[in-house]
Amino acid sequence: METLRIAATALRAHKLRSFLTLLGVIIGVMTVVTVVAIISGLNSYITEKVLSLSPDVFIVSQYGIITSREQWLEAVKRKKIDAHDYEMVRDGCRSCEMVGAGNSNRAAVKRGAKRLSGVRVSGGTANMAELNSIDLEAGRFYTLTEDRHSAPVAVIGADVREELFGPLDPIGRTMWIDSQPMKIIGLLAKQGSVLGQSQDKIVYMPLTAWSKQFGTRDSIDLFIRARNGVAGVERAEDEVRMILRGRRRTAFRSDDPFAYVTAEALQMLWKGISAGLFSLMILISGISLVVGGIVIMNIMLVSVIERTREIGVRRALGATRGNIRRQFLSEAVLLSLGGGILGVLLGVTIAKIVSTVTPLPTLVRPTLIAAGLGIAVITGIAAGIVPAIRASKLPPIEALRYE
Repeated sequence: METLRIAATALRAHKLRSFLTLLGVIIGVMTVVTVVAIISGLNSYITEKVLSLSPDVFIVSQYGIITSREQWLEAVKRKKIDAHDYEMVRDGCRSCEMVGAGNSNRAAVKRGAKRLSGVRVSGGTANMAELNSIDLEAGRFYTLTEDRHSAPVAVIGADVREELFGPLDPIGRTMWIDSQPMKIIGLLAKQGSVLGQSQDKIVYMPLTAWSKQFGTRDSIDLFIRARNGVAGVERAEDEVRMILRGRRRTAFRSDDPFAYVTAEALQMLWKGISAGLFSLMILISGISLVVGGIVIMNIMLVSVIERTREIGVRRALGATRGNIRRQFLSEAVLLSLGGGILGVLLGVTIAKIVSTVTPLPTLVRPTLIAAGLGIAVITGIAAGIVPAIRASKLPPIEALRYE
């Protein structure tokens, strides 16, 4: 405690110099806390809101997950997945508990003089509500019979309801998708926005009616739930692969003419993206911490020279080299810890501001605060070792007559 008291007194004697010395550590810790808070928030948010695909459901698509130009060029050459492929998989896959199909497009919806553009119109089979865990606030989803007969019915999102109907109950009323009248039979539960993009600006309609409205030129996606849950996904994938490769007469050694999208693949893709962003920002903040550590070391070396006589007096009064080392090391740690506390406070504040004024979510855990303070302490120890050793090695006689 005596060592800490002396260290704190020495730092208070030069308040401005101590604060300027802290800037590098403050910026570094602040950056670490802010970046980790944003990335942690995004990870949690993406997992809950975006990567909502059930673990026992996978998607068969012409394109799949595209991560490079070469993959895109290869996917464009593939044969489109059509309604006949869907029927073959639906009727022939014994490892598939449920098979659905869907596609989507952007269109304008209107009712009287009211119009809303850029709405995502999603066509799907009647079991898409179960496959995608779609929640309804009111009404119902369309049935298999309505899908087979291309019934002009629709289930709308909250934004479509507010824009076209206001406080009116939309169930049973009619709206128009381009030039096609649609009877509203269901209202989706409000989903909110994902990274600033509304998830309620959506309309679901039967896939057959969608195909009549938008045509059959585009490839559809197959949504498949494996029998026996997650354990049966691999077997279901293999069976679907055999069916589709057989329909396309794909050579034995050729790659699949389609792609799979699974919950695990989506999570791995996001982890790769977030890890790259995290590494980049940690590198930037690491540079700030290194600069801050160098500044602390420089100031501590100057402090050793300024206090040479003080060191000699303490040694003459019985202080050991270990006492001197601990004193100067404590000063460096207190200096960097003060910067760490300010950096954590600023980082948490910035993270809260970011989550308030932007669509980016943030998450500040107690472990993040502890890590920020730990980084500051480690920086102080690394920066203070050399000055502390140099101070402890000063000969007492030479130190006493230094001035």
